[in-house]
Amino acid sequence: MSHPFTIRPALISDLGRLENLENRVFEIDRLSRRSLRSFILSPRHVLIVADRGDHLAGYALVTFRSGTALARLYSIAVSPETGRSGVGRALMQAAETAAIENDCIILRLEVRADNHAAIALYQKLGYRRFGTYEDYYEDHERALRFEKLLVAQIAPASAAPPYYRQTLEFTCGPACLLMALAWADPTFRPSRAAEVQLWRESTTIFMTSGVGGCEPYGLAVTLARRGLRPSLHLSDQGPFFLDTVRNDEKREVMRLTQEEFRREAEECGVPIALQPLDVSGLRTAFREGAIAVVLVSGYRMFHKKFPHWLLAYAGDQRHVLVNDPYVEAAEEETPVSASNLPIPIDEFHRMARYGKGNVRAAIVVRKGSTR
Repeated sequence: MSHPFTIRPALISDLGRLENLENRVFEIDRLSRRSLRSFILSPRHVLIVADRGDHLAGYALVTFRSGTALARLYSIAVSPETGRSGVGRALMQAAETAAIENDCIILRLEVRADNHAAIALYQKLGYRRFGTYEDYYEDHERALRFEKLLVAQIAPASAAPPYYRQTLEFTCGPACLLMALAWADPTFRPSRAAEVQLWRESTTIFMTSGVGGCEPYGLAVTLARRGLRPSLHLSDQGPFFLDTVRNDEKREVMRLTQEEFRREAEECGVPIALQPLDVSGLRTAFREGAIAVVLVSGYRMFHKKFPHWLLAYAGDQRHVLVNDPYVEAAEEETPVSASNLPIPIDEFHRMARYGKGNVRAAIVVRKGSTR
C-alpha cells in the first residue's frame, strides 16, 4: 500500500534529498548539486517535489523562456521504491499547472527512446511525439520529443523551418539566413563554415571591440544573391545601429557599408517599404507561404540590450511561432528551448523594435531558385 505524498515547490532545505534522489534514479546525465540549487532559486524555473515526509518520492523541473509561451519539462525523477503510487502522474499534472500559471500554452519534453514506461505515461496524458534527437544522452541513446498543447491550438511544430543554433555571439542574422535557406531547399545543409561565410557577406556592424552583427540591407542582399526573394519592411531608411558604437571612424564605416548594401538591394530588385510590418502583415506573409527574419530587442528575451534577429514562420490569432538562433548555455538551455517558440502577439509587438528610436525591421522571405 502506497503512502500519501504532498506535491509542493522545492526548498533549499530539500537540496540534500534531491541530490540523493538524482543519484539513485540516474546513472548518467545527472544534475549536479550546484545545478539543483540554482534551479530552486531561479525565477525562470519551477522545481516541484513529491514529499512523503521521511523522503522525496520524486521531482519535476520545469523551465521557462522569457517572452515566450513555451515551457519545458527539463527533468523528472521518480524514486524506484514508489511503485505504482501515482507520483509520476501527479508530478506531470503539477508541471502542467505551473506552465499554465506562467502563461504558457505548450509543455515540451524529451525522453529516452528506451524508457517505455515513461513514454506510455506521456501518451496517456495526451502528449504527442513530434521529433527525435539522435545521440542525445551521454550513452548515445536517442531522445524522443513530445509536446502537449495546454490551452490553445496553434500551428503545428512540424511546420517549422530546420533549426540552426548560432555558434558566435554576433551571428544571429546569418543563422536565421541558414534556416531560411534550409527551409527553401531541403538539400541545403547549414554549417558553421556557411554561418561565417554569410556573416562575412552581410555584416556592417562594429561591436565595442572586434567584429559585430548585421543590419537589414546586408541580410536581404545576401538572401537575394542566393536566389531567394526577400522584401524589406523598415521604420526608416537607416543607417541602422550607429549609436551602438562610440568611435566616429567605426560609425562612418558602418554608414558607408550600409549605403552600399542599400544600393545593391535596389540593384537586386529587393522591394523596400518604409512601412513597418505589423502582426497583420506578418500573418498575411505566412498565409502566402513566406517566412520572416525579424529584428527584436534582446532585452525582452534575455534582459540584455542588443539587437537580435529571429526567424518567424507561423502563428494564429494569439501567437507568433519563431526559431531563435541564440541558446543561453549559461541558463542550462539547449536548442530544444529555442526552437519553435510560441510568442504571445502582444509580447511580440513589444519586442519587435530596438533602441530609443524604436527601430523596426523585418525581411519577408519567399522561395525562389536556391543555389
